[in-house]
Amino acid sequence: MKLLLAVTLLSLAFVPPAVAQQVAFTFDDLPAHGPVPVGQTRLQIADSILATLHDQHLPPVYGFVNAKKLEKVPADIAVLKAWRAAGQPLGSHTYSHPSLNDLTVAEFEADIAKDEPILSTLMAGEDWHWFRYPFLWEGDTLEKRHQVRAYLQQNGYRVAQVSLDFEDYLWNEPYARCVDKHDDKAIDSLRASYLATADQYITVFREVTHTLYGHDIPYVLLLHAGAFDAKMLPDLIALFRQRGFTFVTLPEAMKDPAYAEDPDIALKYGGAIQEQLAAARHLKLSPNTKPYKELEATCR
Repeated sequence: MKLLLAVTLLSLAFVPPAVAQQVAFTFDDLPAHGPVPVGQTRLQIADSILATLHDQHLPPVYGFVNAKKLEKVPADIAVLKAWRAAGQPLGSHTYSHPSLNDLTVAEFEADIAKDEPILSTLMAGEDWHWFRYPFLWEGDTLEKRHQVRAYLQQNGYRVAQVSLDFEDYLWNEPYARCVDKHDDKAIDSLRASYLATADQYITVFREVTHTLYGHDIPYVLLLHAGAFDAKMLPDLIALFRQRGFTFVTLPEAMKDPAYAEDPDIALKYGGAIQEQLAAARHLKLSPNTKPYKELEATCR
């Protein structure tokens, strides 16, 4: 999904455990992400996420919308309405989730604009001008990067950066396959690897952050509105609490001065804000260590 999705800087100093460290949860690809396991619906997946957010007393959580998905399944508007009925805000993830690498600036800006009618309707009177780049790709040329950023600023948007990511979406497809096969043992293995990877990358991103800034920042976690994400959300929240985190909103997290720094670099595959800054500063990074092959082989 990104060139350097997971990063660990070489020769890192010890980073102490987080004490009341902050994180904002966010969800991409509403109203539909990944396959729907047998016996479930999109609305049930969303309702599960929303129930967990309510039961765990998280502050408002932004969901980022690709409204084009409603062309294929108009009934999925119920997901967005449920999100709003639960008091959760919505932002833009573009209309059709295109790659900026593959479009002209004008085409990409038109796709952003096409997402606005549904957001302005469902978010009437509230702030929906938060934008997340598809794939976290902000432009493979500086010209594209500068022009799109200028467009967003002129139209009142703020970029919803990501500063914590463990590629949660990787587990959604194998989970659907395992549900179809009624393979509970494999689902237990998916649960274990999901939490282990999330735990690992909390440390990875904290280490990189300490190297770049000398301290923690309020993190912004990227999640997706998928079936396994919904199943795992209570455990994931518990993991963050065990690691010493408290929860804030996206706007609260983005007030930190770290998010005001523009790496100002052309990257074909973008990444979290720390990954972009590391590339801009020519810091040597180690490779990704996600369990791609294991997940691909699960329940085949």
